[in-house]
Amino acid sequence: MVTVTNVKTILTAPGGIDLVVVKVETNQDGLYGLGCATFTQRIFAVKAAIDDYIRPFLIGKDAERIEDIWQSAVVSGYWRNGPVMNNAVSAIDMALWDIKGKMANMPVYQLLGGKCRDGIPLYRHCDGADAVEAEDNILAAMEEGYQYVRCQMGMYGGAGTDDLKLIATQLNRAKDIRPKRSPRSRTPGIYFDPDAYARSIPQFFDHLRNKIGFDVEFIHDVHERVQPVAALQMAKSLEPYRLFYLEDPVAPEQVDFLNVMRSQTSTPIAIGELFVHVAEYKRLITEHLIDFIRCHISMIGGITPAKKLATLAEFHGVRTAWHGPGDISPVGVAANMHIDLSITNLGVQEYTPMNDALREVFPGCPEIDNGYAYLNDAPGLGIDIDEEKAKKYPVEGGLPSWTNARLPDGTAARP
Repeated sequence: MVTVTNVKTILTAPGGIDLVVVKVETNQDGLYGLGCATFTQRIFAVKAAIDDYIRPFLIGKDAERIEDIWQSAVVSGYWRNGPVMNNAVSAIDMALWDIKGKMANMPVYQLLGGKCRDGIPLYRHCDGADAVEAEDNILAAMEEGYQYVRCQMGMYGGAGTDDLKLIATQLNRAKDIRPKRSPRSRTPGIYFDPDAYARSIPQFFDHLRNKIGFDVEFIHDVHERVQPVAALQMAKSLEPYRLFYLEDPVAPEQVDFLNVMRSQTSTPIAIGELFVHVAEYKRLITEHLIDFIRCHISMIGGITPAKKLATLAEFHGVRTAWHGPGDISPVGVAANMHIDLSITNLGVQEYTPMNDALREVFPGCPEIDNGYAYLNDAPGLGIDIDEEKAKKYPVEGGLPSWTNARLPDGTAARP
């Protein structure tokens, strides 16, 4: 029997973003698995959860019993489904699938049913301080072969842009947006104006479609920055520009409003990177309220629940668009992509380019070519970690400033 003998937590930041990687070791010489537990905003809490609770829970268990370990791990603390513990459980789940693949001498996607496609279509982020800069970045991504791009202007909701009249001026719509005055003193934070932002986005996409045309798929992330009724107005006004999807138009606390949106707009909707339990998707999928699920796989428990969720979505005509930001380790990227290869209802995979340091610390990263990702055929997840090189990139563990979002009057707002 292959049993777990040790669980190691590795913190590293070769891409300039704090990452948490878990290494599950076994009683078989050289047989181990890797998993991603990256919750960048709370890395030390995740490390403590793994070291103090998951490690003693896992040691001595049969590494082949992935489903049983997952089911028992998620209820081992009685209260469950928080992001800290879910990341801890996700990491061991990915690591056990990695071990299983190495034991079978197969890539994980083969264990999940085999390939459903030859390459994994990716989308890139194309931001710009104004529409012209965004347009230039989109054209550059298209030159690299990307057929899907996420188009943003002035960060999420125009955050960090004190005078959104500048954005309107770039679009020759200055009269439509008036910057709001702030109180005489300002609480520290990243400020944005949701009303001005919401009015600027239809003009933004009008500019892009007129300049670039319809031969590329556009995505836009609202990031919950506006009130539900403004999200509905935005979605309706964007219909002529045929977005691939509009992401997170409402916050998790306001998903009931999706009933209203679905009845009044044909703009495709993607949601869920902030969900921490697969059951949060159930009604949205079965009642056909969304078109894409945006899971951050380490937040919902790993490969085991993600594969099940993808199957449920398939039965209801909903596609996947797994979360793939910079604050996910290459191990997590590989986990996303092994599922991508093995399901028929992949929509698109978010991808954040990896620098040389990440590829050096994590040998086996996917190959990116002409807007597609390709995994290697090594057993397991096909990715490793050089622990000595990882030590060269210490984490910071601080609080990110971008989550401290505020409205023009200083009110705390959703990031």
